Amino acid sequence: MARVPYATIDTAPPKVADLFRKIEANGAQLLNLYRAVGLCEELGPAFIRLGNKILFRGKLPPRLRELAILWVGHRAQAPYEFTKHVAIGLQTGLTQAQIDALPDWQTSPLFDTQARAVLAFTDEVSGGYRAQEATFAALKAFLDDEQVVELTVIVGFYEMVCRLLEALQIELEDEEFQPLGKVQ
Repeated sequence: MARVPYATIDTAPPKVADLFRKIEANGAQLLNLYRAVGLCEELGPAFIRLGNKILFRGKLPPRLRELAILWVGHRAQAPYEFTKHVAIGLQTGLTQAQIDALPDWQTSPLFDTQARAVLAFTDEVSGGYRAQEATFAALKAFLDDEQVVELTVIVGFYEMVCRLLEALQIELEDEEFQPLGKVQ
């Protein structure tokens, strides 16, 4: 059970209720994550908008974005985050075999050079905030400056998402949790 109540259109602050109405009018699911951050009148809408910009307006190839998000969710052992992004990852061209192989990405033949570079960067930034020079150079071989900054924002944003989900024990809506695999 979540540690905070979920805001609804009827209980949310006015700005949040308006955003919730727009989300539903667009046919999107009003996630429990949104309903939890919706308790914050100013931060909630900004948080939701940033997440949507990352998912729908970024320049990073979606497949690489989802690899980073899935790896952050796995590292954080955040099953809600991981489960939500398995479906999105599959839509971007990842395979279930790649998702299943994420715990072994360093040795798995299922990941190409670009995927490995994104996963290495995500691993280092998520684990210790700084990427090694060689890791950064590997990214710069195929990503421009804007994409590198975007990837860094993605890693940081989804670290925050995982912290919210786990600290507040936000529950998955209807889906069954996807297995996270072993932690390295």
